[in-house]
Amino acid sequence: MTWHFTEHPAAFRAAAGTHLAAEPARNTAVLTLMDGADRLGWWAEPDGRVTGVLTVSPSGALHLGATTEEAALALAVRAGEEPTEVRGETAAVEAYAKASGRPWRPVVRMRLFRLGEPTPPDPVPAGRHRVAGEADVPLVAAWTREFATAIGDEPAEDYTGFVTERISEGRLVLWETPEGRAVSMAAVSRTIQGQARVHLVYTPPAERGHGYAAGATEAVSRVAAGAGASQVLLFTDLSNPTSNALYQRLGYRPVTDHLGVEFTATGR
Repeated sequence: MTWHFTEHPAAFRAAAGTHLAAEPARNTAVLTLMDGADRLGWWAEPDGRVTGVLTVSPSGALHLGATTEEAALALAVRAGEEPTEVRGETAAVEAYAKASGRPWRPVVRMRLFRLGEPTPPDPVPAGRHRVAGEADVPLVAAWTREFATAIGDEPAEDYTGFVTERISEGRLVLWETPEGRAVSMAAVSRTIQGQARVHLVYTPPAERGHGYAAGATEAVSRVAAGAGASQVLLFTDLSNPTSNALYQRLGYRPVTDHLGVEFTATGR
């Protein structure tokens, strides 16, 4: 039993493809990050079965996909493997963090949801959705920076390329008022292995309380299903009961809980 690593997505797919396909929802982060990862890894059992996968991002963050606690423990004791942040399913991340011997603290607790029976917002918010276009790039880039700040991330200087990719591929929708004013947005990842993940759900503070995010989320979920996603997923922050309740009203159902931890010099 051992971890194997590569910098080549094609080699990773060849080795871990069966595992990724068997659990596309639980592997959603790895599936959507693997083409831009600095490094990819898989844990092989004595019979060759893969029971753990990971990506290491350019920033050095480690993301675990569906991974056994045994594999996470083995990863934690590898010499020189010292990421500053680890994210993944709660049991595997806790096993890794405790076995590392390094001070750490939880930074986010999330829940992965999968869309079951789609349910339109009730009441339906005023206005309608539309797929964002090129002219919307400046607004969406500004909102994306606000979104990053709101969730506690360090915002990038420029999100133009990030949002242009999503807009040019028809993966970002805006909710606009009857007068045509954009008031909310939601995006979805590319469909990979039959799964796509909703993200960038954001409404500026002055526009909240009218159900616009529900309208945008329901609309982009339909975009994902229309693009061939058999599993439409999203993550929620467990500290935000409003968003957790909203997504369940739209038909999303819990899959598994996730944890993000940060390693520190001084402990918790």
